[in-house]
Amino acid sequence: MMEQPFAFFSIVIPTYNRPERLEKCLHSITQLDYPRNYFEVIVVDDGSPTPMETVVEGFRNQLNLRLIRQTNSGPAKARNAGAAQAKGQFLVFTDDDCMPLPNWLSALNDRFRKLPEYLIGGRTLNALPDNIYSTASQMLIDYLYRYYNTEAGQSNFFASNNFAMMTERFCELGGFDTSFPLAAGEDREFCDRWLSHDYKMFFAPEVQIYHAHHLTLAHFWRQHFNYGRGAFCFHRVRAVRKQERIKVEPISFYSRLLAHPFSKSVSLSTVLIALLLLVSQIANVSGFFWARQHLPIKN
Repeated sequence: MMEQPFAFFSIVIPTYNRPERLEKCLHSITQLDYPRNYFEVIVVDDGSPTPMETVVEGFRNQLNLRLIRQTNSGPAKARNAGAAQAKGQFLVFTDDDCMPLPNWLSALNDRFRKLPEYLIGGRTLNALPDNIYSTASQMLIDYLYRYYNTEAGQSNFFASNNFAMMTERFCELGGFDTSFPLAAGEDREFCDRWLSHDYKMFFAPEVQIYHAHHLTLAHFWRQHFNYGRGAFCFHRVRAVRKQERIKVEPISFYSRLLAHPFSKSVSLSTVLIALLLLVSQIANVSGFFWARQHLPIKN
């Protein structure tokens, strides 16, 4: 039996037109081992053609649950809308295609007892290991976590499907930058802005969720093309804020990425994943330069 919880959490979930995934997400939250009276769930429907009320209604008796509906404006604005109505001391963000493990909030609670002012990021696990595109995409995220979170006790990047912080501090920073039109880059910009205020970040690998993002080759290409668009938006916003030219990662970033799948084993699937990582970076660069052409930097 756990000791008295330290934190009251507000879980914010943006969703758009994925009722089956949202249902699985909410079901996983009903399985959390954290006391029900110490967390709330805020689902933000980002203008789905079919409203999510029917899905949410099935969980109202099991969760302290609210539904907000907004005109389709993107996940950044949806997360901000949820945070604006949060009653919790801490905000926890995840996505509708994610399924937290039962100890998710308990693990966060333990971390916030010691690090209440930190931005804490957890680990994402691939729920679709038989889908090679989903596996490659998750391996890329794992590489980014290794690349950006190198210093002991200090990290630099977390994906917004599994991170948490004090609600007050999130609001002080102005939330997510709503100029990002897609689910790409807005979490990276938020982390960079957080660090620019000399706030700390901490990676807690025991804070785990499963991510079930079924991908085909076409979906894989579009996902990483959009990541490239988001990367351009991030670098543009960062350059304006810091009054400097846009900077991108060095060549070593890409060479280490392509070598990353071979760090544990060498097999046919490893080679295929490495090739997909190469495809992801071609798509990413394509998206970056597409955005650069269509979204020129303002002087």
